[in-house]
Amino acid sequence: MLTKEYRICMPLTVEEYKIGQLYMIARHSLEQSDAGNGVEVVENKECYDEEHGKGQYTEKRIHLSSRLPYWIQAFCPKVFYIVEKGWNYYPFTITEYTCSFIPKLNITILTKFEDNAGTSDNCLCVPEEKNEERTVDFVDIAFDEVNMKHYKKEEDPKFFKSKITGRGPLVEGWRQTDKPVMCSYKLVQVSFEVWGLQTKVEDFVQRCIRDVLLLGHRQAFTWIDEWHWMSLDDVREYEHKKQEEANQKVLAEQAQPAPGPDSVD
Repeated sequence: MLTKEYRICMPLTVEEYKIGQLYMIARHSLEQSDAGNGVEVVENKECYDEEHGKGQYTEKRIHLSSRLPYWIQAFCPKVFYIVEKGWNYYPFTITEYTCSFIPKLNITILTKFEDNAGTSDNCLCVPEEKNEERTVDFVDIAFDEVNMKHYKKEEDPKFFKSKITGRGPLVEGWRQTDKPVMCSYKLVQVSFEVWGLQTKVEDFVQRCIRDVLLLGHRQAFTWIDEWHWMSLDDVREYEHKKQEEANQKVLAEQAQPAPGPDSVD
């Protein structure tokens, strides 16, 4: 198992990010969805935990089939997806990923949000005996390089300035100088217990997760003028609408009739 703790600071408060996170996830999921690919929301309902209280449970299917390399598609099931289960007890969340096609791959992410610049040593309460297995990686939303295929200047915190809050652009050292500032602490555990492939696959998955975290948190900040006015009810309504739109796009291809005998590949 490969364990990493990512610390992603934002020029927001934890209370503000409660709205911004929901908006970003809903909008990003829709933008990444098309016929047969993307995020399908299976369940979204309230839940309760004795320790954390009332929360929101979501179950999603992340469809990937046609976005995989051709050599993987050759033996991969046509309807291929990863299951994401999330328990949101803000400011603490639990997310789990599994894949029926690759049963030995398991990903667990524990997240906690705090109003600081990433200065808490162990806010996720990692047991002392496991601390040596954990590496800490500070993700800078302004100065870490994003994959160029996802780069948009209007979503670059080095150039963005919020019209509503006046925050931005972010300059070198912004985490120590800008107010407000919060940190998303994410303990990511990736397990792929297959001899000969474990290290390579676990490292690859961690790098992919880091890329997603970097892009998503950049977007949450640079979209601030779109969500900062929203209440929790407003963003839940927006989330519900975008989930319906994403489901329609993702499931469109699966609703198509199977090709007839005269069809040409």
